[in-house]
Amino acid sequence: MLEDFPLQQIYYGAPGTGKSFELKEVTKGYLTIRTTFHPDSDYSTFVGVYKPTMEETPVYGAQGVEVAKEKRITYTYVKQAFLKAYLGAWQKYAYGGETAEPQFLVIEEINRGNCAQIFGDLFQLLDRSDNGFSTYPIESDSDLQNEIKKAFADGGEYALENELDVDDAVDGYTSNYGKTLSDDIKNGRVLLLPNNLYIWATMNTSDQSLFPIDSAFKRRWDWRYVKIADARKGWKIQCGNEYCDWWTFVKEINKKIAKETSSDDKKLGYFFCKPPKDSDTITEDKFVGKVLFYLWNDVFKDGNISLFKISDDEKAEICFDAFYGSDNKVNVEAIRKFLVGVVGEENILKGDDADNEALEAIITGGNVDRSQYNFNGSGKYGKSTLGQKIIDTYLNEHKDLTFELIKQTFPDSMLNGVPGPGLIVKSDVDLASYSRYYKSGYESSDGINYSIYKQWTIGNIQAIIEFAKKQNWMVEKL
Repeated sequence: MLEDFPLQQIYYGAPGTGKSFELKEVTKGYLTIRTTFHPDSDYSTFVGVYKPTMEETPVYGAQGVEVAKEKRITYTYVKQAFLKAYLGAWQKYAYGGETAEPQFLVIEEINRGNCAQIFGDLFQLLDRSDNGFSTYPIESDSDLQNEIKKAFADGGEYALENELDVDDAVDGYTSNYGKTLSDDIKNGRVLLLPNNLYIWATMNTSDQSLFPIDSAFKRRWDWRYVKIADARKGWKIQCGNEYCDWWTFVKEINKKIAKETSSDDKKLGYFFCKPPKDSDTITEDKFVGKVLFYLWNDVFKDGNISLFKISDDEKAEICFDAFYGSDNKVNVEAIRKFLVGVVGEENILKGDDADNEALEAIITGGNVDRSQYNFNGSGKYGKSTLGQKIIDTYLNEHKDLTFELIKQTFPDSMLNGVPGPGLIVKSDVDLASYSRYYKSGYESSDGINYSIYKQWTIGNIQAIIEFAKKQNWMVEKL
């Protein structure tokens, strides 16, 4: 419930921890105005300012009769994020009172702008009383007053359907105009934040040195730390025909970042780098251009760069250029050496193994089992390869099976609830994002082409092992 949330809070943490996403999820379904602070942000770009605009204006003849229209530059007051949210909140409050719909003002990257300069005298409004209203109203300048009065008036953009009744919102309020608090707010003479206006923001700890936020400003906000955690998306980093689990990389590189910087500020969050849409694979180009460039330029460049030593030549210069070949394409071997230096050789996986570990981590909540098995006295198979081996062996011995008999022999129940289209699937079924979990190219005795699920995990491998034992085949865990 929103009443459990603070009116002003800042989500902070390492880049890529999902701060904006979490904030978006919480505010979903509510009217939200978003803005982003940057070094050129100021009071006028946050609240409002007169700007030149093109408008059609009449042209009069000698007798004072309009003879034409022409476009001319005129100056119009342009409302910015704060003023829009402020007016919207009061409009909702006038309509709903204490049950008014909330209005959100979301500020992304709040510390990338000079907050003292941007908020100006609005800073005083951030002090909220127990009733949620600003403790100390402030006077508005004449331009702002006129815009607020016009917006709230009948026919205005934010017209108040009901009269405001907030005279008791501020203890001991005395108007400088001989009016009530409600009248002063309605006519724009004073500014006061209503209790349905939520101002939330995000802040990357890696950027906190851009415009340090002073302690007086900090005290007026609640702070919500968003820690680095496994989002369990099953993403992986591609490296030629091999892969590295993205979360494994994030965990290991963050240990090295912490050691290098003695801080959490430069660590990577899970969402620091994302695969393309409808994919779970971070390409080599994206990994080098976004992740390695960040690590080189912002974390290790001026310190211990031994992690970037990817040449066997002791005299070779350690440089970022090594991740690109003479044709300016990424150097896959260099990426592999870097990854091995971070996660170890055992975490560089072939395609099927990487898919299996990623899926297993999602299903089990992060638990990955790298057990290997012997099948009929030979081999050294992981779970994924073992499951496929058992099914292929059976099908090779029973080539006369129709599609329906194959489905009956290997029912979907063997997957033990793993999401997807099923264990045995006709080739004309759209597998969508699950396609990488299937091996195609099979044909039943009645001419139906089909694909077989190939990613067995600790959650369902026992089912296929039990099937093998019923065939009097031997499966031994090594």
